[in-house]
Amino acid sequence: MNSHAKAKLQRIAVLVSTGRHPVSGAPRYSRNDAAALELGRRLAQRHNAQLDVIHAGDPADPALPEYLALGAQQVEVLSCTAATDAAQALATRVREHDLVLTGTRAEGAHDSGMLPYRVAALLGYALVGAAVDLEVEAGQARVRQFLPKGLRRRVEAALPAVVAVHPLAEARPAYAYARLRAGTVRASALGVAARVPAVEAAPEAAAWQSGPVERKPLKLAAAERRSGHARMLGATTTESRGGNVVNAGTSVEKAQVILAYLREHQLIDD
Repeated sequence: MNSHAKAKLQRIAVLVSTGRHPVSGAPRYSRNDAAALELGRRLAQRHNAQLDVIHAGDPADPALPEYLALGAQQVEVLSCTAATDAAQALATRVREHDLVLTGTRAEGAHDSGMLPYRVAALLGYALVGAAVDLEVEAGQARVRQFLPKGLRRRVEAALPAVVAVHPLAEARPAYAYARLRAGTVRASALGVAARVPAVEAAPEAAAWQSGPVERKPLKLAAAERRSGHARMLGATTTESRGGNVVNAGTSVEKAQVILAYLREHQLIDD
């Protein structure tokens, strides 16, 4: 449990990103972050807490006003360039919040899904991922997590905490044009401060390349060698399908185990 656990939920931050329509490419809100916003709105109403919706990026992004239509009264934008460490800027902004909600990942082609982990690490907060439902009581966040094959489990984390919301969360955001017209998108003063050495550019930014998506990335998958009956049982049970769990050894030794697996299943050519 955190030594600085909060007894009452007073301030909630929802970190939102922007995406693009998979067919037209038009800018739009992220569906994952929209689910996080809806859960945050419910908690804010239930606990009479302050709700801050925050984005790190371009204040002029045409997708941001859609979060107003989904229920955000205001979207605060930390003005960051493509090379700025957005996780550090966001962590600086939400340091005083009791609960930080995000989607599991943004909706670009190769988004890593690491933002919730980096923000939680910078803040020193507990992190709970794949949340489908969330309640807060007595300084504890009670989260129901998504697990494969329809399974769910409940976990608890002491506030303050970061919670990454799963796309299948029990949240159905409602779009209202009147709310879009009533809300505002504003650049934060911290967005200017994000350019000073306190929030530096990501060290690997020089190696990044941005461009349109040409095709979906291919997932490496070993060839299925089991019988049809065994595959059917595997789809309905949670029994182990083999493999090795490597906890001991150096990073080099662990990498060698992965390479050996890829070579065994002819997933790489070397």
